Amino acid sequence: MAQLTPLAKGLITVIVLAAAGSAAWNFGLKERFGQSGERAQSGQPTNDPVAGGDGGLPGAGKPLKVSIVSFHGYAPALVANGNSLTTQPGSIYAQKGANIEFVIQDDIPTLSTIFESGAAQCAWRTSDFWAQEQPNLRNAKLDARAVMIVDNTQGGDAVITRDPAVRSVEDLAGRKVALLEFTPSHGMLIDAIESSSLSARRKESIRTVFINAEEGTAGVRAAFETGAVDAAVLWDPDLALALRNVPGSKVVYSTKTATNLIYDVMVCDSRLLNSPEGKAQVEKFVEGWMDGVKVARANPDQAVDALVKTEEFFKLLADKEGRPFIKSLFANLVWTGIEDNARILGLVGGTNHYERVYRRFDQIYRAAGALANPNSPVIPAQDSFDYRFIQSLLDRNSEAASAAAKPTESFSQAGLKESARSTAIVTKPVMVSFAKASAELTKRAQRSVDTEMVPFIENNGKAYFEISGNTDASGSREVNMRLSEGRARAVVEYLATQWEFPKDRFKIVGNGPDRPLCNEQNPAAEGMSLEDCQAMNRSTRIAVFGGS
Repeated sequence: MAQLTPLAKGLITVIVLAAAGSAAWNFGLKERFGQSGERAQSGQPTNDPVAGGDGGLPGAGKPLKVSIVSFHGYAPALVANGNSLTTQPGSIYAQKGANIEFVIQDDIPTLSTIFESGAAQCAWRTSDFWAQEQPNLRNAKLDARAVMIVDNTQGGDAVITRDPAVRSVEDLAGRKVALLEFTPSHGMLIDAIESSSLSARRKESIRTVFINAEEGTAGVRAAFETGAVDAAVLWDPDLALALRNVPGSKVVYSTKTATNLIYDVMVCDSRLLNSPEGKAQVEKFVEGWMDGVKVARANPDQAVDALVKTEEFFKLLADKEGRPFIKSLFANLVWTGIEDNARILGLVGGTNHYERVYRRFDQIYRAAGALANPNSPVIPAQDSFDYRFIQSLLDRNSEAASAAAKPTESFSQAGLKESARSTAIVTKPVMVSFAKASAELTKRAQRSVDTEMVPFIENNGKAYFEISGNTDASGSREVNMRLSEGRARAVVEYLATQWEFPKDRFKIVGNGPDRPLCNEQNPAAEGMSLEDCQAMNRSTRIAVFGGS
């Protein structure tokens, strides 16, 4: 296991923010994420200046200040700034007449602290973290909007294990899993468990081990590497280090499969966005970042240089692990350009994945008790994002608009056959109701598919799936086998015709009574009645096959 230098140990200290159940946490060797913690009383949002005067909004000639943490997803912005925290002559931002100053705040202040102190007018957030913090910001009588998606993790967050018997999310039952509370890791695990075929009792048997916030993901990795837990949920670089350091360790479930689950966004103070001068600054900020994405993609070595030159964390990481290690981290996320933003935001048709994720994590974290004020009103997802800036760029870039409208993935029968050789990494049972002895989807059944299957498919953007029909143990097995396959086929036909998912993504199986989720001979073992046990076994199931 790699040892940290004294300086690196100092860098991983996190400021824990005082709020009901809230905490800041650590990014790898250093902090990436934090939980907001205002104790302000509930109130309506306002764009009027509050305590602190103008909130530090930049005046003429002053730079637009942007709060970031040490994270490789933000490399394109540093490239656009001339490999510097401040705008350099001849840089992308300078050529656009922009004056941008990036402020590294690895202690993760709350947005209200950042905005009111004038430390910055815009700040990074992950989409799930933003869903937690915007209600707190409004309670402080402030507000903000996300203005762009800056990266999309695709493999950089994962559930990993050292136990060879753990091959799927369902296999986590009865085991210990280390993670940081109220982080993307926590939300990802909750989402996976809730989407699994585990009974309520078995879900509760998964023992989550919350690592102290001051230890951060380095503490999660240590718990995993020492064998103190069976599994862990991590993000890069600690994810890559853990997999490298523990022989036989493997990924169970990751954002390489759940490609539409975790996004980083840039959030700006509404007072800035609502002023003509501020809007003009943000336009240049967003446009320059999008141009930086193109340069960083074309020359990843320049992106490494930008990180090493501007952030002490990456200088230490380069000295310790080498520049190729930093470069390797780029493979597990997508720096999102204009076309990626348009696709994620649904600006060229299709699902608005950002809003879907914002709503989903708002539900997850409210239920988990993550909000500083649990009575905070639910904010409509569309009120969390200012679409003007990406839409303007898209309107002026027909090539990006055309690229965004095209499918990002291709699927084939050969790909399905290859994926289906592996064990399903998670299986979601869905109660799709059919009339007795019928395989025809009712309106009620269609609603179940729409609300429970479709979001699951959209989360797992690169995955192939198995759709299986299942029955309880009563009745003729021969009839049950035939009927269950017909029902699975009906679901796939509906997904293909109504939602335009490629049929090549789906393997159709009729299990009849052969794959029970509950033992009908002893339903009490799962804390269920026989009727509920049989209903669970009659579910139509969607299982995920996907690369790790």
